[in-house]
Amino acid sequence: MTAGTAAEPSSATPLLDLQSLVVAVRRRRRLWGAAALVGLLAGIAVAVLLPTPPTAVTTVLVAHQADQPNDPGTLIRTDVALLETTRIAGKALEALDSPQRPEDFTDDYQGVGLTNNLLQIKVTGSDEAEAKARARALADAFVADHVRRIREVAEAESETLLDQRDRIRDELAEVNEAIDQGPPDSGPTASADLESLFTRRAELTSRIADFEQRAAEAGTGTPQLIAGTQVVDAPRAVRQSLPRAAATDGGIGLVLGLVLGLAAAAVGTVVADRPVLRREIAANLGASVVAELRRTPRRWQGRRARAARTRLTATLARTVRGSPEPVSLLELGCARGTGVIALDVARALADEGPVVLVDGLPGGQLARVRRRPGDPPVVGGEHPAAESHPERRLGVGSVAPGTAWTDLRYLGGRSVLVVRAGHSSAAWLHTVARQLADLHVPVIGVVLIDPDPRDRTDGTLWDGPYTALRGAYAPEAPQNGAGRRRPLPAARVSDGDQEVR
Repeated sequence: MTAGTAAEPSSATPLLDLQSLVVAVRRRRRLWGAAALVGLLAGIAVAVLLPTPPTAVTTVLVAHQADQPNDPGTLIRTDVALLETTRIAGKALEALDSPQRPEDFTDDYQGVGLTNNLLQIKVTGSDEAEAKARARALADAFVADHVRRIREVAEAESETLLDQRDRIRDELAEVNEAIDQGPPDSGPTASADLESLFTRRAELTSRIADFEQRAAEAGTGTPQLIAGTQVVDAPRAVRQSLPRAAATDGGIGLVLGLVLGLAAAAVGTVVADRPVLRREIAANLGASVVAELRRTPRRWQGRRARAARTRLTATLARTVRGSPEPVSLLELGCARGTGVIALDVARALADEGPVVLVDGLPGGQLARVRRRPGDPPVVGGEHPAAESHPERRLGVGSVAPGTAWTDLRYLGGRSVLVVRAGHSSAAWLHTVARQLADLHVPVIGVVLIDPDPRDRTDGTLWDGPYTALRGAYAPEAPQNGAGRRRPLPAARVSDGDQEVR
């Protein structure tokens, strides 16, 4: 595969890798887990420190003149809005003989439309007796106001109908007077005029009877509406349960905290741009992942973890043996772990001859790693290349921010990067690869520490200056006239059943 074809897949890289985002958010479970826990505790604290005041509830049956079976709830919503007005609140306060302002009292109660004709009123008070009294006063005030409005509407409608009846009666009186006086002449049109007057009188008489009937119906329907509007459920105190309130508020706080924590973790992941997948780390460093190791304390390591560490040690020992130049282990985010790995590799190489560990870690951290009798000696990394060491040297250094890059070439002519997943940004991984390339220190592989257990991506670079560079570094040698070399076999170390690719 040529360099041109290698650039084509990178151009199709999505702006936001959903898989990487999910893995990074899952790795930051401490953040959103802590946020969810804080939300849970905050909800419980609110329920305990700010308990719900004593509450009373009552239900009112409201009869409407314009009730329809298909009413979407407009009338009951209007009743709820009327209940929360200062007029109703003021009437209730007058009945209670309370000095509280109606504007403040409206904050202590609320109405809920249960159905098109059922209105539930919830009222709080200093104690249950006061809450019940307030609920009763509000229900009575609302019923009285509703009845008053029904009567006013009925009276207005009846008065309007009766006024129209009176106007028609006046017109009927004029027609009767014209009939009594008779026609002005006895010509051929006199009988036709008299007949039209009789017809007009009959029409006016019918309209008068109609208006009287409608006025009577308007008055007749009012008692039904008044009787239908009543308190159907007497005020009663709402039982308050502190455990239930704590569970409800805690659940709400847990959900809110979890959502906020996940959002913060996602935003932080996108902003920080810290690669966590094997393929991303390999692509940013320009070297293949040759091994991975879980980050667990040794005292808690099981048989599988110890076997994985043994395989890692054997893999790195083979890499060091096959290198014609000294090899260095350069850490990024796992200084102590790199020192332990280097000591294990040195012990494995000590069976073949003397080995010296060159400590180039900041602060001499390799010297503080617990050692056993007979372990290889550790020398400082100030001027290791100037000293004459017939022994095999294994350098240990760091490529963290603040590294003295020019000192890395003295730790070894080739390097293995020990990188903790999700520790550094993509920009810094690019910086490390560029600096090592400028120093002519080839990276022969990457050891990934604390990988995601569900990562199924391939950490092998199949494109680049050294095709499928997964094992020990070897200079490029033409074969059969072609400018390519045979890829070396991969060294695989996995902590578990899945294989690092």
